[in-house]
Amino acid sequence: MGEHTNKKKLIRLLGLLVADIIVINAAAFLALYLRFEFGHPPEEYLDHLRQYALVNTCLTLLIFYLLQLYSSLWEFASTMELIRIGIAVALSGVAYWIGTNLLHLRMPRSFPIMYMLLLGVGCMAVRWGYRAARLHRHGGHSAQRRRTMIIGGGAAGAMVIREFLYSEHSENKVVCILDDDPAKTGSYLRGVRVVGTTAQLKQMVQKYRVEEIVLAIPSATRQQRAKIVDLCQETTCRLRTLPGLYQIANGEVSIQSLREVDIEDLLGRDIVKINLDEVASYITGKTVLVTGGGGSIGSELCRQAAEQHPKKLIIFDIYENNAYTLELELRRRHPELDLLVLIGSVRDAARVNWIFEKYHPDLVCHAAAHKHVPLMEASPFEAIKNNVFGTRNVARAAGEYGTRRFILISTDKAVNPTNVMGASKRMCEMIVQTMNERYLNTDYVAVRFGNVLGSAGSVIPLFRRQIKEGGPVTVTDKNVVRYFMTIPEAVQLIFQAGAYAHGGEIFVLDMGDPVRIDDLARNMIRLSGLEPDVDIEIVYTGLRPGEKLYEELLLSGEGMQKTPNDLIYIGHELAFDKERFLARLHSLESWSEPDGDVLRDMIAQIVPTYHEPVRDLPRAEEGAEHAASRV
Repeated sequence: MGEHTNKKKLIRLLGLLVADIIVINAAAFLALYLRFEFGHPPEEYLDHLRQYALVNTCLTLLIFYLLQLYSSLWEFASTMELIRIGIAVALSGVAYWIGTNLLHLRMPRSFPIMYMLLLGVGCMAVRWGYRAARLHRHGGHSAQRRRTMIIGGGAAGAMVIREFLYSEHSENKVVCILDDDPAKTGSYLRGVRVVGTTAQLKQMVQKYRVEEIVLAIPSATRQQRAKIVDLCQETTCRLRTLPGLYQIANGEVSIQSLREVDIEDLLGRDIVKINLDEVASYITGKTVLVTGGGGSIGSELCRQAAEQHPKKLIIFDIYENNAYTLELELRRRHPELDLLVLIGSVRDAARVNWIFEKYHPDLVCHAAAHKHVPLMEASPFEAIKNNVFGTRNVARAAGEYGTRRFILISTDKAVNPTNVMGASKRMCEMIVQTMNERYLNTDYVAVRFGNVLGSAGSVIPLFRRQIKEGGPVTVTDKNVVRYFMTIPEAVQLIFQAGAYAHGGEIFVLDMGDPVRIDDLARNMIRLSGLEPDVDIEIVYTGLRPGEKLYEELLLSGEGMQKTPNDLIYIGHELAFDKERFLARLHSLESWSEPDGDVLRDMIAQIVPTYHEPVRDLPRAEEGAEHAASRV
């Protein structure tokens, strides 16, 4: 591929050199004939012209090379290229005059001026001709190219249009532009007309027979993007968007950098903001341990912790492949980082204690857990052993070896749990609150949030794969409602909550508005340029074991306490008998793989809010209102 590209560049360069040689000599002869009004010039002038032709050609080509006329991409020619041609032509004319005088070769006094004018016209004609030919080649099959609308009549929109016009990878023909600045309506951007605002989107899609829409407003807030994306979904057009602002600033926009609009663009909430100074105060220069560091949340915890320059970062995970991949990434991005990857299970108390005894971590982010609800319903004691006793092992070691801060990654499924996984996470929260009273030098906290977009096993990757395969897309129930947040957002808020920790708190993240999973599936299908139930079938499979229609973020009675960050709240601790809790936990541990019913009875004694799911639940509208009222 690279060899083919280099060959094409060499052929293009040779072609341009040959064209310039012809133009240089043609300009000189034409200038002489023009001086004598196209009559026959004196033989003396013609002889001198022929004698100096080789010197002039070599000097002019050297000037062109020094002024980078052979390295400019003329499909993107701009004012700067024209200025360079002007300077090069002027230098060539001056060199002609000096050279002929030094060699005592007589030429008419007006000859250099005419020569420069003709040389400039010829050079521009060659280069703009190349540009026109390239444009014609890419536009030759415009009937087969996708009719495209650009949303955004600014610099980013201009860059997209330029790419579509001249890139050999382009399959798009831009037919119109929309911009919400009314003053731009009727104006032209790189030859394409701004036809209206986004309020007229549906009308303009029909009028211009648009097949694809490109969102070219990288500075738009998430709320603005969500509003535009909602409008686009009312059409059958494929939708793509630009990368981030920093890539625009660096000129990195290309056809390949355009991406499909992600479901994150529909969240309708601005990117979260945290106080990095507060976060850095307890990470910078400290030893940080992340359990489950290779997982979706754990790996992002490691990435963001690495940004804060810890003294040492320890990744602890049972699954070596993910840990190894993350290690390679972090060593590439942070070569200065003191990074250690350890393989092992949080169930192994001896292994956990060895790590704490040897490295004495200052901060522990405990993300290791089994999280798949249906799988844990089928293997309930595995959830208890890994989630509950694994958390106890790590939390106890943190207290014994002087860890300053312990952060448990919890879940909204711990609230009024209807499944073993959720109940196990509620027990983890209770362990944290119990340990906080036992080990006074360690601040133990839990951070509770809902689903994260794109995590392993979540619905987003599943829906994407099903859409790519042509369907059907499977939804458990038409009325299922869930909270969603991006992984980086969730981790930022986890670290911010850690800065507020005094010990014993359960921090609750504001997940925004709940999302109906059926709407999520339909939106993803539309974002792919397809029509739900027409191009892609949606099949309802029924709630899986342990699932409920909506999740909650607070236990009844916990209440809400604000923090300096509007997206983080503190749930007041529910009182429970900690000694009785530890005794029952010990009894649970002494059992050897009880059957599911016995185990669930024991869990219900430890977690009073645990109950089997009731199938006759509120409708989605009621569930959404009920869930939203708790945030």
